[in-house]
Amino acid sequence: MVEIKTDAALDAMRVTGRVVADALEAVRAAAAPGVRLRELDEVARTVLREAGASSPFLGYRPSFAPTPFPAVICASVNDAIVHGIPDASRLRDGDLVSIDCGAIVDGWAGDAAISFTVGTERAEDRRLMDTTRRALEAGIAAAVVGARIGDVAHAIGSVGRAAGYGIPEDFGGHGIGRRMHEDPPVPNDGRPGRGLVLRHGLVIAIEPMFLSGGTNDYRADGDGWTLRTVDGSRAAHFEHTVAVTDEGPRVLTMP
Repeated sequence: MVEIKTDAALDAMRVTGRVVADALEAVRAAAAPGVRLRELDEVARTVLREAGASSPFLGYRPSFAPTPFPAVICASVNDAIVHGIPDASRLRDGDLVSIDCGAIVDGWAGDAAISFTVGTERAEDRRLMDTTRRALEAGIAAAVVGARIGDVAHAIGSVGRAAGYGIPEDFGGHGIGRRMHEDPPVPNDGRPGRGLVLRHGLVIAIEPMFLSGGTNDYRADGDGWTLRTVDGSRAAHFEHTVAVTDEGPRVLTMP
């Protein structure tokens, strides 16, 4: 069931979105060679706690997961695409890191993700991240009243395919509101003019994830959560929570 939010609800979700943005920025600032991934999770926990927010990630267990998720961020490094569990691993110079974070404030959820390089940046990683960010921007621009979900998916996929990147077919964006994952699903590739018509008050999480090796294939780690490229190539992931409004797309997880 697709829930249409009131304008008051959109304002409340904007409050949550700022908390998510603050947590992501704090994690980015703390990331450096030698820092453990679980330390980044602690940074995000502190931001959420000080804001009076809870985490929709912590304890979350979808149907594919063998165990509840044990952290408030997903920390995916290099060939990890999404859902990486922050553990005792230390960051190294040149690592490409994707951080996904959510929050709940007063019953409303927010969800966003960023990718960045730790220390020395490789040109191919910069191109991958820039392209993934542009795909996110294209998807946001397509999220207008009267358009369809397929238009958003096509806008995202067109950017990734033109760059020669792979797009995992089974994972993408989603509706969001009182719960982190709601209808409708928002694929990262698709045909324009298809799917749900977008209305004022619909809120979706748009999240392109591109694989630099060009194949769409991925594999799951033994933890049942972390998804990795099958060829060892690197991946990037960006995400915003976006409200469809009569005035145009409203990004709720901006700083």
